[in-house]
Amino acid sequence: MVSELIKSALGRLRIIAFLEGVSYLVLLGIAMPLKYFAGLPQAVRVVGMAHGILFVLFVILLVQVATEKSWSFKKSALSFVSSLLPFGTFYADSRWFRN
Repeated sequence: MVSELIKSALGRLRIIAFLEGVSYLVLLGIAMPLKYFAGLPQAVRVVGMAHGILFVLFVILLVQVATEKSWSFKKSALSFVSSLLPFGTFYADSRWFRN
């Protein structure tokens, strides 16, 4: 199934959206508590860097797919805003990113 998703821009967006969503939850739910309650700031550095790279990839792919599929501004903007909210990319995938 993953090999089929990689073939299209929308499929790549779905994969990156999932990974970005997971990295965001790990950052908020694991790395931040480790930093503030256990004194381990390295967790935020590592997970934060990974999340930042995935976020940038998400935005690039979102622009590509929105252009390719002629998405409305509203759908594109809501897809972007979903990446700023915890669990947002999972909602966006189920609502807008599936064929």
